[in-house]
Amino acid sequence: RARSTRPHPRNAASIQPDTMVRFGGVPMANEGFQSEDPTLERTFRGHKDGVTAVAFNPNMKQLVTASLDNSLMVWNFKPQMRSYRFSGHKAAVYSVAYSPTGDCIASGSKDRTIRLWAPGVEGKSSVLKAHTNTVRTVSFSADGRLLLSGSDDKTLKVHALTGGARFRQTMTGHMNWVRCAQFSAEARCAVSASDDKTVRLWDVHQNTCIHVYDDHFAAVNAVAFHPDGTCVASGGADAVVQLWDVRSKKLAQHYQGAHGGNVNSVAFHPSGNFLLTTSNDNTLKVWDLREGQLFYTLNGHEGAALCADFSPGGDYFASGGADEQVMVWRTNFDRLLADGPPSRAAKPDGPKASNAPPARPRTA
Repeated sequence: RARSTRPHPRNAASIQPDTMVRFGGVPMANEGFQSEDPTLERTFRGHKDGVTAVAFNPNMKQLVTASLDNSLMVWNFKPQMRSYRFSGHKAAVYSVAYSPTGDCIASGSKDRTIRLWAPGVEGKSSVLKAHTNTVRTVSFSADGRLLLSGSDDKTLKVHALTGGARFRQTMTGHMNWVRCAQFSAEARCAVSASDDKTVRLWDVHQNTCIHVYDDHFAAVNAVAFHPDGTCVASGGADAVVQLWDVRSKKLAQHYQGAHGGNVNSVAFHPSGNFLLTTSNDNTLKVWDLREGQLFYTLNGHEGAALCADFSPGGDYFASGGADEQVMVWRTNFDRLLADGPPSRAAKPDGPKASNAPPARPRTA
């Protein structure tokens, strides 16, 4: 049974007051902010191994997931529409992303390839062969013109997508596997996380490493840019979650023992006020970045929580786990942010709450 708990302030993750950074322009908790608990809306079952990545279609009608079972699955939120499977990769799929327009899905696999899929039920795809080892991460630029990938070959690669996909550049510097990478909002910069225990900030135009953050004591599994581009968040095998100021290059927030195991993913809410993390301790956690403390602990997965991400408007978030389940949650806690940004998502069909067993997925 999925459940959420809010910590007592004495048990909340703490940071040094003189290094805490306030994020966003919404009222603080003691200035009239109210919240409701997140709720589990849907559970999807169909993968035959752990779910490694999740991504919402910007139109909020579908969710795509990647799995160690070598496949992707597209889940429709309308109950009458069946889910379907994309088969093509020859090994585990570690990353998936929807393009900003929703007309392309990118995936990265242990088979060393990137595939670009047309979202239709036919499951048509083209293959990009740029890396010489497992592709751990794929991410689109905000305008959809570029694709960033990272690999066990220790490199990041940028692919241009206008007029047909083509390789553009390689960024080198990491000394071990690249686990995660993401563009900044304007794609001028990129950030990456690696098993070499570092987070690196890159100037994409100059093809150079701007800065190395080396405060983690183990492999860094996940990294993400704050929506306004002023900071980055990371999580690692040391069970630590950290936020750095991109401009000053200084550590802004540090959550020691954020989880009881490896931190597998980090994702900012579109408002920039909350951070969502997953871990091998089976939980999802929501962090209030304005207060600098733990906000919610979510228990639902029956094994390691491997991935999670917010919908484009922040109304929902989805998670995937080693238990082969995909869970879709309604955020709720941001609903009364009076000064928060308007939802950027299309009016969602919405993942309607349902306890009925899912239909068998179709195979594309």
